[in-house]
Amino acid sequence: MKKIVFFLILCLNFSCNNLEKKQSKVEIPTGMIFIQGGEFLMGADNKQAMRDEYPQHKVLINSFLMDETEVTNADFKKFIESTGYLTTAERKIDWDDLKKYLPPNTPKPHDSLLAPSSLVFFESQTKNLNDFSQWWKLQKEVNWKHPYGKESTIDTILDHPVIHVSWDDAVAYCNWKGRRLPTEAEYEYAMRSGNSNTIYTWGNEPVGTGTQKANIWQGNFPSNNISSDEFYYTSPVKSFEKNDFGLYDISGNVWEWCSDLYHSDYYSTISNMLANNPKGPIKSYDPNDPFSSKRVMRGGSFLCNDSYCSGFRNSMRMKSTPRVIKIYFYYLCKTLQN
Repeated sequence: MKKIVFFLILCLNFSCNNLEKKQSKVEIPTGMIFIQGGEFLMGADNKQAMRDEYPQHKVLINSFLMDETEVTNADFKKFIESTGYLTTAERKIDWDDLKKYLPPNTPKPHDSLLAPSSLVFFESQTKNLNDFSQWWKLQKEVNWKHPYGKESTIDTILDHPVIHVSWDDAVAYCNWKGRRLPTEAEYEYAMRSGNSNTIYTWGNEPVGTGTQKANIWQGNFPSNNISSDEFYYTSPVKSFEKNDFGLYDISGNVWEWCSDLYHSDYYSTISNMLANNPKGPIKSYDPNDPFSSKRVMRGGSFLCNDSYCSGFRNSMRMKSTPRVIKIYFYYLCKTLQN
């Protein structure tokens, strides 16, 4: 049985709050793309949508700058070497902190489960796509520099997006760069790239037709990835076509952290107005995990396909805990410039 690490990555995209309306007046740093602001319909209007993608609502976004690619292993390595920062996956889990996010009276797990670790994905023959334990396994010493196990390295994949990075790690990286994470609204606006009524960043053509559009799971999930795009795991940045805004891997490859807290009913609270640069709810709520505070992730990963999460859709929302994520998985995200 082949195993793979579940990596959700951080792309650093930068957004400026007070950019001039015209691109010609904006100094654009190397590797960034100017995104002209505007009004768009956020949320879903198709049969694939989940409940938290409704209702569609009008949103106004200011112009901003965004990194054209995800944060690579090479990028993140420079941050670590400059600061000596230790990522969440490299630290022992603090039980006193962890239990704040768990149901009352949850028993303390064995110390071996609190060791530095992250989740690894295993192909599975299960038919129950609601039981994540069938394909995830917690493994020690798995982290951003050992993404597939303690003996693996990033030496030959420096141009791949960094993985096994928590929301806290992503924010630390952004602070070092003098930038920030995108809001969920900015991220969806960037995915739509000026095309409000499309399902995917490339349009409405199904992901499995025509040319290869993104690094996703191809085949039957979670039992068989046929890798017709030639990538079983992550792919180097810029391996697929950029969208109309000039952004690469805005869909697929790895999940991207956003700055917003997650609330399943947030859209309903702003649907009766034109939401001006919304920054998310003031409190997190996930009805399936009401004790945990979660942050939004967007864009999908190489483990997504239409039969499972379809996370590469423009309106698809995902969420995870920012600090105790090592019990689940690690992501890195896109960032924006202040």
